[in-house]
Amino acid sequence: MSIAREIEDIARDLIKHQHDHPPVRDLNREVDRHQTFADRVADDFARLIGSWVFVAAQLGIMVIWIGLNALNLIHPWDRYPFAFLNFILALEAAIWVSVVLMALNRLADRDRLRAQHDYELNVKSEEELKALMNHLMHQDEILLQIVNRLDRGDREMKRIARRLEQAIESGTEPPTPKPADSGRPPISVPAP
Repeated sequence: MSIAREIEDIARDLIKHQHDHPPVRDLNREVDRHQTFADRVADDFARLIGSWVFVAAQLGIMVIWIGLNALNLIHPWDRYPFAFLNFILALEAAIWVSVVLMALNRLADRDRLRAQHDYELNVKSEEELKALMNHLMHQDEILLQIVNRLDRGDREMKRIARRLEQAIESGTEPPTPKPADSGRPPISVPAP
């Protein structure tokens, strides 16, 4: 088999190793696209509730509430032990907890989607690695064939060189070497 034919076979085998995958998705954009108005409002409230600005504002409102009612600066609407303030804080806590739980549910959904996406990427990577390993094994086989041919050619050259040395030493006409495998056509190397 000629080297040009072998190169064509290798190129054909390389084409077999090409494969396509669906593109990688941008999960953040995909999740944002599917969010409803209520989802966005709940996320914004959860972000606000979890901030120091909210804690400072709540603390400020409670200090003002207690100060105005305890010091009797204006007509007190909620005398000590501040039952109305406790009611408002309990009602507010129930609402904020619900909003935060809704936001956490959406985060859990986003995490599940991210885990599925990571799994898909791992499967793609595994397929790519398998394809690369197959390709490398194929290249190893080809290199091994080339090394074997070079080794056979080297042994043949050494055998011919020994015969020539023997012929020169004996002063006779060197015999014409016959090819080791007469059924094979000679190997032709294409020009680079």
